Amino acid sequence: MFRKYFLTNLLLGFLSAASVTAFASQDDAWILLQKASQAARELSYKGVFVYQSGTTSKSVQLTHMNSVQGEFARMVVLDGAPREVLSQGSEVVIFSPKNEKIMIEKKRGQNMFPALLPGNMDALKVSYQALINGSERIGGRDAMVVNLSPKDQMRYGYRFWVDKEFGLLLKVTTMNQRGDSLEQIGFSQLTLMEGQSLDWYKPKFDPTKSYVMDLDSPAKANTSEIDWDIAQLPSGYRKVDQVKQPVQGKALPVTQMIFSDGLASISVFIEPMAKGSKAKVGHTAVGATNFYASINEGHQVMVIGEVPEAAVTQFANSVSFKNKK
Repeated sequence: MFRKYFLTNLLLGFLSAASVTAFASQDDAWILLQKASQAARELSYKGVFVYQSGTTSKSVQLTHMNSVQGEFARMVVLDGAPREVLSQGSEVVIFSPKNEKIMIEKKRGQNMFPALLPGNMDALKVSYQALINGSERIGGRDAMVVNLSPKDQMRYGYRFWVDKEFGLLLKVTTMNQRGDSLEQIGFSQLTLMEGQSLDWYKPKFDPTKSYVMDLDSPAKANTSEIDWDIAQLPSGYRKVDQVKQPVQGKALPVTQMIFSDGLASISVFIEPMAKGSKAKVGHTAVGATNFYASINEGHQVMVIGEVPEAAVTQFANSVSFKNKK
């Protein structure tokens, strides 16, 4: 009897200790991710990161500074067609020497590496579980590994490598339900910067060329102008923006709604079907990005997002028109 009582209490004590350890580990994981979110925006750094998706691979030089004048970043694509992106706060200027164009727009829907994580982790806690999964060395720096596992089939899982010393996100991998890597972004070189000089904050382009300034940025769409909505949003997602923008070859502007769970982002495009136009219907995928097209009430619906097929399908099938006849 005593032995049974002793073993029972020993087992309960072990389970209790394991539960406390699990909760502590989850809390520590969220603290690391919060630190990574802040570090990406508050630190000044320069490096080269590599983006890989399927057989596609690109190297990008990134310089970021948080100065007394604000937050500045410059990205230079080092492979393939030349391209530079300069950002100040929410304003983004894209230089495309190949097309001799300069485009000005605002950041919408999704942040850029390494500032991928939201400032508030509460939104992510609704849809993901976080757990520390050891440590590894990335680009010559020691990092803690954090697994972010989805609670449903409406988003991918992620693995983050967070710098032990400075908290900066060094690498992130997007994974499907089987744990296979769909895409990854990670620093191959990284150094922290000192000083407040912004001499680097200027594009390299040929001054002898005449660049075309493209100011056709999407216009904010008023709620009253949109006669459709998503009837059943998957848990954790919320609308973060809605715009109307002209599209080359189309008579009417296309309406876009952007939804996010704080990390994953989904765009829903709606446009009236023109007479004689060919409808697009069905699903396709490119790397981690899924596309789903359907027809609803004489409108072409297109859903795009770096999310599983189930998510884009549910969004497309949940489009509901407010003024149905």
